[in-house]
Amino acid sequence: MDLFESLTVKIANKNYKIVFPEGTEPRIIGAAARLNADRVLKPILLGNEADIHQIASAKGFNLAGITIIDPATYPSEGFAAMVTAFVERRKGKATEEQAQTILKDPNYFGTMLVYMDLADGMVSGAVHSTGDTVRPALQIIKTKPGVHRTSGAFIMQRGRDNERYLFSDCAININPNAQELAEIAVESAKTAELFDIDPKVALLSFSTMGSARGDEVTKVQEATKIAHELAPDLAIDGELQFDAAYVPVVANQKAPDSKVAGQATVFVFPELQSGNIGYKIAQRFGNFEAIGPILQGLNKPISDLSRGSNEEDVYKLAIITAAQALQTT
Repeated sequence: MDLFESLTVKIANKNYKIVFPEGTEPRIIGAAARLNADRVLKPILLGNEADIHQIASAKGFNLAGITIIDPATYPSEGFAAMVTAFVERRKGKATEEQAQTILKDPNYFGTMLVYMDLADGMVSGAVHSTGDTVRPALQIIKTKPGVHRTSGAFIMQRGRDNERYLFSDCAININPNAQELAEIAVESAKTAELFDIDPKVALLSFSTMGSARGDEVTKVQEATKIAHELAPDLAIDGELQFDAAYVPVVANQKAPDSKVAGQATVFVFPELQSGNIGYKIAQRFGNFEAIGPILQGLNKPISDLSRGSNEEDVYKLAIITAAQALQTT
C-alpha cells in the first residue's frame, strides 16, 4: 500500500483537526480544500475570513464546511482563556499584557489551539521561517518527557515498490551531543514505525566499529550505548559508515556481528550538516522523494513546511501530522 493510502486508512474516522496559521496563502487554501473534500481530516484556517474567501473564489477552491478563525475577532471569552493558559504555561516568562500581544501572532495562536485541545496538530512554514514555526511549539507544546530536543526527520521514498527509509536529524540540531543523538535515534525509530518502516537504526559516522578515531567517532559510540539503555528492545547499532549500514556485502566485511549493518532502514546522522547534505544527495541523485521535515519529540504534532513547498506538499504533510496525532491522543 502507498504510504499516504496507509496513513489515510490509519486516520480514517478520527476527525482530526489540523490548524493552518497561514490561512490566506493559496497553497494552504488549496490543500485544505482537498483535505476537506477527501474527508481525510478537518482543516482550520487562520486569517481574515473575507480575504480567505476572496482568494479561494479567485482560485476556484471550495471551502464549504471548513472552519475559519480570525484571531483578530476571536471571541473575547475564548481569547481570555487562551491568554491565561499561555501565561500559566510560560511560568512567569510572560505577563497577561505581553501574552495578548504575542497571541496575535498566528503561529502562537495556532499552537495554543493545539495545546488547549481545540486542534490535534498544526502545519505552518509555507510563508514563515522554521524558527517562527518551531519556537512557539518549544515554548508551549514542549518536548516529551525524557526528550531534550525536537528533531527533524525525512521519509525517503522511491519507486512503485515503496522503497522507504527514514533520515534524521536533517533539519533542526546543528551538532547534537551524545545524549541528544541517542534520543534522536529512539524517536526516529518511533517515527519509522508510524510510517510502516521496520526500524533498524544505524548511527552513522565516518568510522565503522572503531576503524577510525576522533571526538566525532567517540560521540556516536557514546550515543549508541545511551540509545541501547533508553530502548534496549530496539535494533540500534553504531558507529557505522553508510555503506556498512546499507550494503550487506560491506556489512559482512566491516561489521559481521551487527544486527543492523547491511539492513538499516533508519539512518541517524551525527550532525545537521551531514544530514542535510545526505538527504538532498539521495533526493537529487537517487531520485528519492523526500517527505518532511517531520518534527519529532514534541508532546503534540507541529509540522514545518518548506517555504518552497507546493500544494501537494501541504496536503501530504497535513496527513502526516494527523497520523502523528495517533501517538499523542
